[in-house]
Amino acid sequence: MSANRPEMLPWFARLQPGAVLVWTLLFLGGVVMVTPLVLMFSTSLKSAGQIYDLRFIPAEPTLNNYVRVLADGWFLRWFMNSMIVAVCVTVSNVFFDSLVGYTLAKFKFRGRYIIFIAILSTLMIPTEMLVIPWYLMSAQFGWLDTYWGIMFPGMMTAFGTFLMKQFFETVPDDFIEAARVDGMNEFMIWWKVAMPLVTPALSALAIFTFLGNWTAFFWPLIVTTSRDLYTLPVGLSSFAVEQSIQWEMIMTGAALATIPTLIVFLVLQRFIVRGVMLAGLKG
Repeated sequence: MSANRPEMLPWFARLQPGAVLVWTLLFLGGVVMVTPLVLMFSTSLKSAGQIYDLRFIPAEPTLNNYVRVLADGWFLRWFMNSMIVAVCVTVSNVFFDSLVGYTLAKFKFRGRYIIFIAILSTLMIPTEMLVIPWYLMSAQFGWLDTYWGIMFPGMMTAFGTFLMKQFFETVPDDFIEAARVDGMNEFMIWWKVAMPLVTPALSALAIFTFLGNWTAFFWPLIVTTSRDLYTLPVGLSSFAVEQSIQWEMIMTGAALATIPTLIVFLVLQRFIVRGVMLAGLKG
């Protein structure tokens, strides 16, 4: 009788068909997502004569491509341009989106729902429809071919405002009222009381904003004309044309461009995981 108990059966006999199907689909999805990344790093270690060898492990791996790319002064310039733009826009989003989200969540004033709906309605406008107004504005104010011209469309976003508002609404009003009784002004309440309680949302917003601006191509391509202001995606595209599409060099540049995004995610993902765990405990 004891041999028929579930815990006494072999592990493969305890598997449920539904669980097997789910894990199989997850595994296949993971393979599909990881394969291009692995192929990119693999190609970056190949010489020009090995490019069309589809083996994931190069027969004769080499770091010469990385030496050539890093020795190119333009690549480092484009890398720094992307870093400046991504970091500045991320800091701006975290600051302004959280400030507006806190105001809409914790202040009771006439018309706040109309303002919130108006902000959300901008999410339905395709980015392609905004490019011409952005360009005309940049030309009128002299922002063409400048860092500010690249950054200003993303300095504050409707998505970030919505995300922060939803999280600030979970902050107990008792904490806010207690801080007011202690004599703190509203800005200090937002900064020292509310902000630490929405760290997971701030981390998620920072990751999404950084990745979006680090990989942005369309708008930087339109607003910049000087080569020394190219961001990394725009620079790599021109590099490909000038170098007669040397795929090993393109893949090497793309591999180096991936490193900052991985670092940002590894640094901030623990805050997101902790936020999910806390949400589960509250539920």
